[in-house]
Amino acid sequence: MISFKLIDLIIISLFFFTVLLIGFISGKKAKNDPDEYLLNGRKVGLFVFVLTNVSTWYGGILGIGEFTYRYGLESWFTQGLPYYVFAFLFALFFAKKVRAAKLFTIPDKLSQVYGKKTALISAFIVFVLVSPAPYLLMTANLLGLIFKTNTIISLLIALLLSLIYLFKGGYRSDLYANVFQFFVMFAGFIIIVVISYFSFGGYSYLEMHLPANHLKLTGGASPVYLVVWFLIALWTFADPGFHQRSYAAKSGSVAVKGILISIIFFALFDFLTTTTGLYARASLPDLSQPVLSFPLFAEKALSPGIKGFFYAALFATIMSTLNSFLFLSGTTIGRDFIFRLFPNSEERRLKLYTIIGLIISGTISVILAYLIPSVIEIWYLIGSVCIPGIILAVISAYYPKIKIPSGFMIAEMITAVGSSIIWYFIRQNFDAIPVINSLEPMIIGLLFALAIHVIGLCYKPGIRLS
Repeated sequence: MISFKLIDLIIISLFFFTVLLIGFISGKKAKNDPDEYLLNGRKVGLFVFVLTNVSTWYGGILGIGEFTYRYGLESWFTQGLPYYVFAFLFALFFAKKVRAAKLFTIPDKLSQVYGKKTALISAFIVFVLVSPAPYLLMTANLLGLIFKTNTIISLLIALLLSLIYLFKGGYRSDLYANVFQFFVMFAGFIIIVVISYFSFGGYSYLEMHLPANHLKLTGGASPVYLVVWFLIALWTFADPGFHQRSYAAKSGSVAVKGILISIIFFALFDFLTTTTGLYARASLPDLSQPVLSFPLFAEKALSPGIKGFFYAALFATIMSTLNSFLFLSGTTIGRDFIFRLFPNSEERRLKLYTIIGLIISGTISVILAYLIPSVIEIWYLIGSVCIPGIILAVISAYYPKIKIPSGFMIAEMITAVGSSIIWYFIRQNFDAIPVINSLEPMIIGLLFALAIHVIGLCYKPGIRLS
């Protein structure tokens, strides 16, 4: 049972008020120019780049708590380490190229390289990838837990809190709200880890109260299972957020350094969240809802006031990603659908198109979160279906040597997404054949994508098949 004192409610309310205040004040300086509204004038410095890059990376905080509660250090090995590797590779091989392109979105680049049809298909994939629905659902779940509001009211409040200041301030408001939320999320988890250490004990306490596999780096998982998670982390190359922040950076050098420095903070925050999850599992061994392990552990470990601040940290971690994904989603609709579908559109109208996109995206996200009330299901379906359809397109767009003819790229994207969807639904029919049943939908999609890409490379002008 979770209860809140008045001091907790005041602290949580002050957090929301501060986020809104920062969003509105910073948004007053935003201009209607597309570069200003969508990318803060492409002048984001290293400090702000790092803070917003880190804060928007961790929206799935309740999922991290559940994963760590169930599997221990395996959570870090599968949800942390692979992303450091691919973030490092993105910094080295993509960040400067993305900044030099001086575009707005991933479909902009694919339009340059593969044409309008490919850009529109990729825009749909990106729109699904950056769906704010999972983060809207988590925010709403926490609001309902605290204020006892029903699901639809909680979803609408969560949307309003995240959306309202983006209308006026655009990316600038998103940036500075994320900077504030960076400090809140780190402070909240540092506090709970320190209190846990002094209240329960150090490593010896965890060793005594955790299942043995929880303190093994890979958790006893099979190599195939671990490889799948590393493949899933390939998504980093096509992460619209990484591309957006690289476009907005003051220079290519800022983008490279910003991502490399971010990896250090990724590792630090992963240490804090994983440690908190381990303490939650050690002190509350029989939870029926592991997804609530962080809130329930806070109920046990933290006193009034401090608990309110920790909840603010949970909200900061989720909402920094929610805000960013809402804006990315709105930008995708405004720039990559409305603007691209109407050839006579003027770039100065991109702000209006983006605001329309924000409204459409927010409405779709509320409906999706209400109909699929499981964060993990939403994540799994989105990742499995979309990543295979866009990953090779993005990589080849920046490396012409592996570019393929546009017709093959269209076939690759449609086939990869289609095969992933089909396998998602028919996979259960192969329960009796473990080798086949163990293949994830994403793997099926990637195999089809790779096969078509290789065929496309063979048919490039100047390449002989004999």
